[in-house]
Amino acid sequence: MEAYDSHNWFKALALHKSDTFRKLIPGVLVVGAFTAAVGWVEVSYMQLSKNTYAASLPVMHSLLGFAISMLLVFRTNTAYDRWWEGRKLWGQLVNTSRNFAVKINVMVVEDAATRTFFNRLIGLFPEELKRHLRLEKTRLELDTKAHPEIPDFDRSKHVPTQMVNLMQQRVQRLYRDGAITGDQLIVLNTELVQYLDICGACERIKNTPIPYSYSSFIKKFIVIYVFTLPFGFAFTLGYLATPVVMFIFYVLASLELIAEDIEDPFGTDSNDLPMDRLAENIKKNVEEILTQ
Repeated sequence: MEAYDSHNWFKALALHKSDTFRKLIPGVLVVGAFTAAVGWVEVSYMQLSKNTYAASLPVMHSLLGFAISMLLVFRTNTAYDRWWEGRKLWGQLVNTSRNFAVKINVMVVEDAATRTFFNRLIGLFPEELKRHLRLEKTRLELDTKAHPEIPDFDRSKHVPTQMVNLMQQRVQRLYRDGAITGDQLIVLNTELVQYLDICGACERIKNTPIPYSYSSFIKKFIVIYVFTLPFGFAFTLGYLATPVVMFIFYVLASLELIAEDIEDPFGTDSNDLPMDRLAENIKKNVEEILTQ
């Protein structure tokens, strides 16, 4: 995710790698060429006649403009809701990891091996969840000699579940050995449950995109709407219709591109969630708690 100052207008107006203008340049040029061609035909051969049917097209566009604006507002709001829910889930992961580490730190004061075990796994879970959501297959090297109870995870299976399973097994062993009480077991189990709840909620966002028919309809609507604009605008604006239609296409298509970009917040684009930084912060916070 790209950090920025919302008060800096000059930086906001500058083109950057995630700006929609770069992606839309070919489409904007095609729309401009088409509009110029239609304008030349109408200005040169139809002499801006006010009696033609094409001259009344702006009335249709004004009516459809309201409909398309409502569709795009709903589209962008839905995409942002998915992005914000993903951010809230990762915020919950930060809090859960800290709370779990604090409780382990208090309940298992003198057991250095257990503290080291949970320090490793709690700090590792956000990294593995990030890899899982990004579908990365790169193996994460584990110090199995220092932590023989943490095996190399089977990447063909659900890695976050394997990690929670290991932590649950260790908690149950602490209870059987009398290191923690039954009440403490219940408290720790409550924290552990949240890890897979967060993972499942992130998977729901990742694996449930906006319905294809809805996304396809908006794209078709934008294209048809924009490519019919020149036929009506050329009668009233002449050759000035070219930059006007190009700008309208840029605005409408940009809203759709932004929605596409943020509806999956778990990628590596500049507008996606800063999972790398969040995972690093969780690991750092857990180490500070459990290495006191």
